[in-house]
Amino acid sequence: MTGVGADLVRDLLREQHPDLAGLPIREVPGGWGNQMWRLGDDLAARVQRMDDSPEPQLKERRWLPELAARLPLPIPVPVRSGTPSERFSKLWTIMTWVHGTPLDHATITRGDDAADRLAAFLRALHAEAPADAPGASDFGTHPRHSRAGFEHFLAAVDLSGFAADDVRAVWDAAAATPDWPGPRVWVHGDLHPANVVVAGGTLAGVVDFGALFAGDPAWDLGAAWLLLPAGGAARFFARYGPADEATVRRARGLAALKCLFLMLMGRNGDRGLPGGKPEWGPVGRAALGRVLSGV
Repeated sequence: MTGVGADLVRDLLREQHPDLAGLPIREVPGGWGNQMWRLGDDLAARVQRMDDSPEPQLKERRWLPELAARLPLPIPVPVRSGTPSERFSKLWTIMTWVHGTPLDHATITRGDDAADRLAAFLRALHAEAPADAPGASDFGTHPRHSRAGFEHFLAAVDLSGFAADDVRAVWDAAAATPDWPGPRVWVHGDLHPANVVVAGGTLAGVVDFGALFAGDPAWDLGAAWLLLPAGGAARFFARYGPADEATVRRARGLAALKCLFLMLMGRNGDRGLPGGKPEWGPVGRAALGRVLSGV
């Protein structure tokens, strides 16, 4: 499915939310599982595109209003629901807009402040989740279960400037750790430069909670290397609070996996392949350098 156009979005609004149909509509570049359409200054329509299941949006509708109330950075909050219809058979949701520029198109210049903000955000997010919170799916499993994906990414990217053995050593260390002993905590699950926004040189918000689950916080802690400038990881962990050695090793290995994914999407973008993001290649390479150096 290639997506929808502005005319269809406006027609859907006229049918289901006519009081919003007069707002200016403009497409937000990017997006994969969902297509985003800005509605005026403060809202956006999140339209299911490549996602085969409505579950990610249903999950956001259920849990984000509760989480937003206690998080120190803005996140998108569902405010209206769009239902499938004859015009459009998939799900769509109207969310609050999080102001800022995605980090894959911006730069953090206030590294200490960004490290402090990221630590405060994740410390608040990583609270024990209720029993009915969603569990792990493709996101959230132990690294030992993702060996095939890791090896695929490792073989598919251009590792010029890096040694494959060094990357594999970080992954092996993560895969050798024990399971997270619990409790299950809330985890964003997919923190990478396209899923946070920057304003004034520092983190200004976190978006795209489609991977949200309750489980191992290591899936988020890798953001210390993925998002922050060199040297930021040490400050982040000092501000975040105690994290046991095994969890940090898992976080670093999962960060390496995400770096390889970003580099692969960058390569696909350079080749004009579907889903490619040419801007992700450089940010993935830079982050992998931080992962391997441990800073």
